[in-house]
Order: sequence, then structure tokens, then C-alpha cells
Amino acid sequence: MTSRSQLMSRIRGTDTSPERVLRAALWRNGLRYRLHAATPAGRPDVVFPSRRVAVFIDGCFWHGCTKHYVRPRSNEPFWTKKLRENVERDQRQTAELESLGWRVIRVWEHEVFEELSEVVESVERALQDSEWAPQPSWRVLAAEPIDEAGSEERRVVVDLRDPQLRKVVQQARTTTKWKIPAQLPLMAAERRRTSRSPRRRVNRKGS
Repeated sequence: MTSRSQLMSRIRGTDTSPERVLRAALWRNGLRYRLHAATPAGRPDVVFPSRRVAVFIDGCFWHGCTKHYVRPRSNEPFWTKKLRENVERDQRQTAELESLGWRVIRVWEHEVFEELSEVVESVERALQDSEWAPQPSWRVLAAEPIDEAGSEERRVVVDLRDPQLRKVVQQARTTTKWKIPAQLPLMAAERRRTSRSPRRRVNRKGS
């Protein structure tokens, strides 16, 4: 029988549905980028090299989304270690890039589908606004059951940009995983754009 860890390891890490949706929306709004271009700290999903803007699309399960992370009931030591490693890598990547003058945008996969217009606007502001500042981002670093049935859990939640800033939350175990909707969220962004005057294209060649 195939284990959960084997099944999850087969999930593709690039060219995912959230990536394709966001890339299409950025392109339609005149934003030209490079895919998985090398930076001083890895290969973000979308890169604007000349503007030093990096966009990461983080999966809710793999990166500890506070809304949609579901603690696995089996092989807990493996998944606990995996989650911590992913979150700590996110923190290191973000800190290294920002220390070198890059602007880092980290987007949850559910935001691409539920708030696509806002995500595109966030990227535009990072490219164009001299006073842009990143939004706070909390992540589940660890989750453990606190009752015999495992229906209640204790979560350690940390800030992406300040590893020392953390809080402990006790709550019912989340059981509903976020799923990609059948209807792709492209029309909402298009409707918002058509009601505005055209904007100049940014980084047309993506270099």
C-alpha cells in the first residue's frame, strides 16, 4: 500500500494550477516576468529580476497556512519535521532576499483563487510603489494533539519575518482541506481591470 508521504511526494512543485492562474492574470495586466529564475536564495515561482521582486506561491498544507493546514494523523514525526523544515526555509529565503534589497511577496494558494485581483494588485504595488511594505504572514510551525481522540490540537504559529514572534493557539483540529475550485477565478480580475484606465506595462521583457 502506498503511504501518505509517498503520495504527497508525487505532487508537482512547479507549474501548478495556482501558478498558472496567477501567471495568466499577471500577463493580462501587462506584467512581464520570468519563471523560476535564479535568485540569491532559490528560484521563486515568479521573478521580476530587474525590479528585484520575487513571488512565491505557497501551498496551504506544505507551508502551514493558518486557515487550511490539516495535521496528518499518521506518521506524525515525519510530517512534524517536514512542516518545520518548510517554514524555517521560507523564513530563511525571505530574510536573505530582503536583506539584499529584494521585495518578497508570499501568496497562499487559496488567495490566488479567492482574492486574485488583490494578489495582482499586491504584485503591481511591489513593482511600482516606492513605499511598498510586505503584509504580515503567520504560519503554523507545529501542531500536536492534546486529547486522546486527537480532535483538539495545540498549534505554534510563527511570523514569517520575525522567527522570535510566535503564539500558541489551542483549537479543534482542522479537518477540511482547501481544494482548488472547478471555476477558475479569471473573470473577477478582468472585470476590475476593464473599469479602470490602462496602466503602463512593467518590465515588458522580464529582465
